[in-house]
Amino acid sequence: MLFCISAIYGDEPRKEGHVLVGQATAAMKKAAAYFHDNVAVEGGYPYLCSADLSSRWGENMQLDQAVMVQPPGTPAVGIALLDAYKATNEKEFLEWATDAADALVNGQLKSGGWDQVIYFTDPKSNRMGAYRNRKGGKWNNSSLDDNKSQSALLFLIQIDEVLEQKNQTIHEAVSFGLESLLAAQFPNGGFPQVWNQKAENLPVLKASYPDFDWKTEGRIKNYWDHYTLNDGLAGDVVAVLAEAYRVYRDESFLNAMKKHGDFLLLAQMPTPQPAWCQQYNAQMQPMWARKFEPPAIASSESQDVMEALIQIAASTKDQRYLTPIPQAMQFFREKCLIGDEQFARFYELQSNKPLFMNRNYELTYDDSDVPTHYGWKVKSKLDQIEKHYQQVRDGKSIASGKSKVSEKEVARILEAMDSQGRWVKVVETEKLSGTKLKRGEKYLSSQDFINNTKKLALFVKGAKP
Repeated sequence: MLFCISAIYGDEPRKEGHVLVGQATAAMKKAAAYFHDNVAVEGGYPYLCSADLSSRWGENMQLDQAVMVQPPGTPAVGIALLDAYKATNEKEFLEWATDAADALVNGQLKSGGWDQVIYFTDPKSNRMGAYRNRKGGKWNNSSLDDNKSQSALLFLIQIDEVLEQKNQTIHEAVSFGLESLLAAQFPNGGFPQVWNQKAENLPVLKASYPDFDWKTEGRIKNYWDHYTLNDGLAGDVVAVLAEAYRVYRDESFLNAMKKHGDFLLLAQMPTPQPAWCQQYNAQMQPMWARKFEPPAIASSESQDVMEALIQIAASTKDQRYLTPIPQAMQFFREKCLIGDEQFARFYELQSNKPLFMNRNYELTYDDSDVPTHYGWKVKSKLDQIEKHYQQVRDGKSIASGKSKVSEKEVARILEAMDSQGRWVKVVETEKLSGTKLKRGEKYLSSQDFINNTKKLALFVKGAKP
């Protein structure tokens, strides 16, 4: 059934608009209730779930009594539920979001952060967490890779702010997590990919090119203990510190943000490549991480660093953090484009040749036989970065993302929902990546739930007089 759609204007929305707002609110509640009651485990969420609820999946793993932290897992679902609550003031959304927060509290490690997965029963491996608030195993490595600990902290900060009656357990978890994050920050302001203790006291140095043959030397097994910018770490950490400062007004979070900005200034490589790398050793030289992540200029991480510096400048009102950006943008525009607004993921140090690996994980300049599990090319975000740079340079606020959702889009989301409150997808390829679900099988996606809930919440919020 198609919905009757019309625009909403002024202080007196037309009848059809009122109807659509009610339908959107009812749809969010129905979808969230189904997801919470049928897909969640102990309040937490997987990436994917078969439509018959017989199996749940994370990243290349089946989950039994376990849930995902890494987005689009538990924190990301929790934030979508909070968005629904803020838009509607319906208490059920806050209750379901609180259950997601409780799952994270029960998955917080003694080191203060989170790993990719929270296990509620022993997975019969060495990855059972050394959980702070309940019995667990020995795994105590808090991770900043792929937005794990950052997403958990961001959600817990936001729900701690929203709860009218302070939930002491949640508040203690976020306080301990933030304290542990600050303790993991190196003296130069950088962060490791993983931490389980206070940061080592290392000298503060400027980035430089390796003084050894990086192709064959300098590999370190525990690369995760060193300075890293991999997979958006800078932007995600800055988002947490900015939100913590906004909510708690504690200068330590603002100071940590400035300190990380200072690290990003130090980490910019000298000419001829004024950009950033994925990871650096104790001498602030680019280093290997995994076997397909060589010392190199990294386009994805460089773009993330530029956005992080813009956010730091906006939060601290210190335009010093904008100074590396014009040169870096010029470098990428003039020296790095390899097609229609595209970059290679890696550029060889000093020569700046696009750098790839073949299926045998051998370095090459040829992109015809790369491993398929990794993104070897990156879309340019320079136009967006330049827009944000100019806004902050001129003393303006950074323009937010999507500010409204059309009635047509809302109607599409509502029509795609089934009678149980689900957005069901069908596997179209031979096998759904990371699962054993095969072509033709139906499944539910946390990412779809998040996307649709956030859009409906944004529509409802925008429709209020």
